[in-house]
Amino acid sequence: MIDYPKPDDDEEQADDCSCQGDVTESPTLYSDARAELRRRDFAKFLATVGGLTAVASLAAPLASTTQVFERGYEGPIYSDGVHLVDSEGERVTEERLSEGDLLTVFPEPRPGIEKAPTLLVRYPESEYSSNIKQGFTVSGYAAFSKVCTHAGCMVSDREENVLVCPCHFGRFDALDGAAVTGGPPGRALPQLPITVTSDGFLVATGDFEGPVGPGGG
Repeated sequence: MIDYPKPDDDEEQADDCSCQGDVTESPTLYSDARAELRRRDFAKFLATVGGLTAVASLAAPLASTTQVFERGYEGPIYSDGVHLVDSEGERVTEERLSEGDLLTVFPEPRPGIEKAPTLLVRYPESEYSSNIKQGFTVSGYAAFSKVCTHAGCMVSDREENVLVCPCHFGRFDALDGAAVTGGPPGRALPQLPITVTSDGFLVATGDFEGPVGPGGG
């Protein structure tokens, strides 16, 4: 039997010390103070990204409610015989809305006035006040400019029969000729005269009774 030489005790201790020395002198990611700072910076980065994502998700609906109407065309928006159409360009029929319903409509496209948002409402005619222009209504329908008379934002909210602008909370009573019931607007939403054609479509019989948007007294 061959006896192989055994390492000296000193050599074994030297190897052990060398190994332990490697472990001690090479700090881990979690024990190094600089690594801790890196982790904190990364956490702040994630929080920042998350916050920006949340803000971006709110930007689109916020922009849609505060969009201001820009009227480049200076002529009449509606005139006698212009059809009311929905957002898809479909002409609005007399049966389109039930009592209590509301719809945003537009003048059937003509050069220069592709967009002129109008609020079309329908209520029992007996519920309208004397401030509504009866000659402007038909079959319970009444139409008003959707552009707030305060700052030109879109009147896009509603609380029962009250039309509400989300920008500064201007309030207009649809049953009272869109008269102002709250907020900063200085005048009612201008009403649009409408009627029904022989083939059952809603059309204007003229332009808005007053200027669209801010100003106009």
